[in-house]
Amino acid sequence: MEAEAAKMIGAGLAAIGMIGSGIGVGNIWANLIATVGRNPAAKANVELYGWIGFAVTEAIALFALVVALIVLFS
Repeated sequence: MEAEAAKMIGAGLAAIGMIGSGIGVGNIWANLIATVGRNPAAKANVELYGWIGFAVTEAIALFALVVALIVLFS
């Protein structure tokens, strides 16, 4: 039973990376909205960078989820 508990703890620790990713995605969108609010003409220039930042940050969350699932079910 101790190995099963260690798996649960390890999966929980691996899932902590998703918290940081959620914070990062929130910061990306908040800054994008603030930038467009200050200068609406810059929307075409900054929107692409917002989507790229979102995709990279979300990929980190998916990697953390995969690691947590591997630890949990291995």
